[in-house]
Amino acid sequence: MTEDGRGGLDLDKLFAARLHAARARPYLATALFALHTVESRQVPTMAVDRYWRCYVSPGFVDRTPVEELAGVWVHEVSHLLRDHHGRSERVARERGLTGPGERLRMNIAADFEINDDVYGDGLARPTGAAMPGDLRLDPGQLMEDYLTRFRLGPWSQGLAWLDCGSGADGLEREWELGPDGAHGLSEQERDAVRFRVAQGIKGRPGSSPQGWRRWAEEAFHPPQPWRELLGAAVRSAASAPGVGEDYSYGRPSRRSAGFPGVVLPSLRRRPPRVSVVIDTSGSVSDAELGSALLEVAAISRAVGGRRDLVSVVPCDAAAGMVHSLCRGEGIPLMGGGGTDLRTGFATALRARPRPDVVVVLTDGQTPWPEDRPACRTVVGLFPRPDDSWDEEDPDYVPDSPPDWARVVEIGSFPTGR
Repeated sequence: MTEDGRGGLDLDKLFAARLHAARARPYLATALFALHTVESRQVPTMAVDRYWRCYVSPGFVDRTPVEELAGVWVHEVSHLLRDHHGRSERVARERGLTGPGERLRMNIAADFEINDDVYGDGLARPTGAAMPGDLRLDPGQLMEDYLTRFRLGPWSQGLAWLDCGSGADGLEREWELGPDGAHGLSEQERDAVRFRVAQGIKGRPGSSPQGWRRWAEEAFHPPQPWRELLGAAVRSAASAPGVGEDYSYGRPSRRSAGFPGVVLPSLRRRPPRVSVVIDTSGSVSDAELGSALLEVAAISRAVGGRRDLVSVVPCDAAAGMVHSLCRGEGIPLMGGGGTDLRTGFATALRARPRPDVVVVLTDGQTPWPEDRPACRTVVGLFPRPDDSWDEEDPDYVPDSPPDWARVVEIGSFPTGR
């Protein structure tokens, strides 16, 4: 049933609560009025699906004050704005979480992320709202962080009734209308709503809690799954035509039969060799250098785990020695001076046997080779603000990575500066 007033759902009270919520949190008004209500006697309170339908229990509306209903409106729309359904699916896939118990944990963790700073300042906290303190947890964390800090047990028994729908944990319920049901928002419409809300928060940053300001910043600059992208870029480069191919007389070519007395070599494919050039200049932080070594290990897995086929070249203004990953724990990332990764490229390409793929991990403050190397190139860029360039010259702006390189932007790291 929908918003036609049938079935006992007090729409006047429900919509009065939504108006109260919009007045208390004006930056969420676009999202609140984008939700389409659906009466349901199968939900304990209110719940949402990923298509921006809000399922509402008539009995819950009858017994709940308008002020608390307003808080529930804000809570439910927060699940959708913060993409809890998509994030829960990614966490479930990455951590191997299955079963209704794990989905309940995700719902609880998502509620903690919302409720730890959403109430107050004109918005009442609904009775029974799950708070991090209920499980003796500190506030201010993300859903993914809360998930690692508790398990279901005696402390969480009082939260077992929670069910905010697939919009909170990604698992569709039998009472939801699904992708083909009426009144759902398209993906483009959902993105437009999020963008409008983020605009409102960015325009009035002093009127929104820290959690919402963080969300709005990421809505404009969404984090990328850069480790997956970097691994995919390396695998793509390593499997490209011609990479790892060489002629061998170990097995003569089948075409030799057409040339009596002549032995022709055959084209054989071998595992690709990868050389990783790591920027060790003074503009790269210790945290980024430590992460670079972790990425080298991930790169070795991307090409089949052959550590003997991966080498590392530390480089600032001059390149260091080529180090085999077989003894990766002893690779010295020395440097601290200026940056010229052209010497790193040259050193990597002089190695014998020559690499099939060169991976460069850098902050980008470097000149690049003028000519395309005779191998595939992947660049992992550490993040830098637009105004951070300073190579002893305030007017210096480094060139962007060349077109012949596959570029992946690596996630943020603390720099201590």
